[in-house]
Amino acid sequence: MLLRALEDKTFLPLGSDREAHSDFQLIAGTNCDLSLKVREGFFREDLLARINLWTFRLPGLRERVEDIEPNLNYELEVYAKRAGNQVTFNKEARTAFMRFATSGQASWNGNFRDLNAAVTRMATLARNGRISVELVEEEIECLKNAWQESGVEGGVSVCDDLLTHLLEADQLARLDLFDRVQLEAVLRVCHQSRTLSETGRRLFTASRGARQTTNDADRLRKYLKRFGLEWQMIQEADGNQA
Repeated sequence: MLLRALEDKTFLPLGSDREAHSDFQLIAGTNCDLSLKVREGFFREDLLARINLWTFRLPGLRERVEDIEPNLNYELEVYAKRAGNQVTFNKEARTAFMRFATSGQASWNGNFRDLNAAVTRMATLARNGRISVELVEEEIECLKNAWQESGVEGGVSVCDDLLTHLLEADQLARLDLFDRVQLEAVLRVCHQSRTLSETGRRLFTASRGARQTTNDADRLRKYLKRFGLEWQMIQEADGNQA
């Protein structure tokens, strides 16, 4: 019905036996890879071809760390209006939250919904309108657990699945525990990121400022090469695991 409405500008309203006409422009949004869904048989190829005239990608919150602090202030203002009382961070608590929120540990899977939920929880539990370091630490663990659960399918880590899929058994056997844990952490960030550059930015946040050159993508490319891996291989394997 949608395809016909797009092409002919006519459709049959629900419960009606008369066609209606509408000259409209469709703006569609998705958090899925529709090309992949077409290949998997879950989305019509002709419909995708019809709606895919212009494509704009809105970066996630983890790619826009400069937006976190102003939106943190905004969420506190919204909470104050809704709850009728002002809530603020103490200095140490705000520093601790911002350090985590802008680090590679924060995946922000739910984007601004996650930030809204985090502020709401901390503000609700704050004593005398002050969010403490202890509350921030509890919230950080809450967010980490939520994001970790979203990266687990059937009790098996997505990253562990990727590792066994990408490396031969003898390669895995030669990996020290230190290297395996580190590589799994890198694959986790790759799994959560859309591009090589985004992954590099998240992995090298702390050391970027101390380097004369900041080609994070190249640093990541060289690291993966040590294990015979490439970014495209990881993305293709990730898609096969989905």
